[in-house]
Amino acid sequence: MAEPLLSVRDLQGGYGDIQILWGIDLEVHPGEIVALIGSNGAGKTTLLKTLSGLLPPRAGTVRLDGQDFSGCDPEAMLRAGVVQVPEGRRLFRAMTVRDNLLMGAYLRPAGDPGVKTDLERVLAMFPRLAERLYQDAGTLSGGEQQMCAIGRGIMGRPRLLMIDELSLGLAPRAVELLLESLLEINRAGVSVLLVEQDVATALELAGRAYVVDRGRIAMHGPARELAEAPAIREAYMGL
Repeated sequence: MAEPLLSVRDLQGGYGDIQILWGIDLEVHPGEIVALIGSNGAGKTTLLKTLSGLLPPRAGTVRLDGQDFSGCDPEAMLRAGVVQVPEGRRLFRAMTVRDNLLMGAYLRPAGDPGVKTDLERVLAMFPRLAERLYQDAGTLSGGEQQMCAIGRGIMGRPRLLMIDELSLGLAPRAVELLLESLLEINRAGVSVLLVEQDVATALELAGRAYVVDRGRIAMHGPARELAEAPAIREAYMGL
């Protein structure tokens, strides 16, 4: 297997005096979809925030293509191609869909012709956004807001796209459309690290998966094998 795009070793982190992550080891290889599953409060969101530079690690290493990015700020991680789609979308609700999407390209040089090309690609992927391009983002449905959040992420030209709770609070049809778009993004060469409450869907979509429990990696392996593990089926699938 090729050298990992992302390699995390003994990562520790948290908020203030509260430690959440206790020695996380994790890898994402080029072209992979990797799922992070676990109960609420297990540390999944804290892990994504630490990887994206929003939270400083207390110990451990974060490497991209073998280069040390431990403790880098969000701008450095964005420039390196690590883009996070946060839980709850976090759109600028009073701004138009177009302006929200362009916010994803704010680090790119002024006048970059590729921005227009990428915007057209996002709108082709999400035709509903094209229909609502000059509508305020706060007036969109939940599914449309998630499309906008993912589209904003794509505008940053990610190498690794980290998505926190893709399907949370969305109708089944909206989730289906988003999953199709995620596969399209992955086929275009973008690696994906996915936090997803619907464990069955996450394990069906991903090639590999990690189970986070109380800030530690409790299990990891091929997603299909984890989907058949009795402990996973009982704890997270109700089977």
